[in-house]
Amino acid sequence: MTIRLVLAGCGNMGYAMLSGWLKSGKLAPSAVFVVEPNAELRQRAATLGCATAADASEIPADAVPDLVVIAVKPQVIRDVTADYKRFGDGRTTFVSIAAGTPVATFEDILGSRAPVVRCMPNTPASIGKGMMVVFSNPLVSDDTKRFVADLLSASGEVAIIDDEGLMDAVTAVSGSGPAYIFHFIEALTVAAEKAGLPGATARLLAMQTVYGAASLAAESHEDPGVLRQQVTSPNGTTAAALGVLMGEDRLTNLLTQAVEAARLRSIELGK
Repeated sequence: MTIRLVLAGCGNMGYAMLSGWLKSGKLAPSAVFVVEPNAELRQRAATLGCATAADASEIPADAVPDLVVIAVKPQVIRDVTADYKRFGDGRTTFVSIAAGTPVATFEDILGSRAPVVRCMPNTPASIGKGMMVVFSNPLVSDDTKRFVADLLSASGEVAIIDDEGLMDAVTAVSGSGPAYIFHFIEALTVAAEKAGLPGATARLLAMQTVYGAASLAAESHEDPGVLRQQVTSPNGTTAAALGVLMGEDRLTNLLTQAVEAARLRSIELGK
């Protein structure tokens, strides 16, 4: 068995990414070895055809994987990563999807020869609609960068940054961003109910409107500002509503404050 990738952790995000890799054909099940201490989660990975183990010590002694993907919570990152130190000789690249954990943490655990890629995904990655942003230390080869980006593309869009310090802003925008959208749907639902619509209808209108508008923005060649203008007739209903949202840059200022609060908190958590 030739192991190309070891997945450390097969919780919701790890399993979603694994499923995407296999369904897209980017990896064969026989090329993946999953390490997951939870028996139920381990069985879920085994059902996909992957070799599994409860502990990293069960990885075949002669294995030299291309990638070790660390998909565990930040609280246990040091203990888990230490179990893979034997792959820190430079031949294996480590990919972390742990929020707030800098590359330096992995270099400290694995040694100075380990190529490390830090990835910030978001929850829509679980349905292949995610936003993955990656930063690599200088030891990651160009071929590996392309391989990692190709794998991650199975879960959504991939962007690359050259300054790890920007990861706090990434966390505040795309990492935390889905929660902002979910809350917008909640708020629009409440507003619809207050306007007299039944609860179920209000929820459907709010959710489908956000989904449809986002899909149109993604698929259109027009700037979102242009799309907004196309919906807005002079002195019409949309213009009246936008007068509330855009007056004194109200919504822009609110979101700017929200993103900055999240960015500062991300910096604090990373210390």
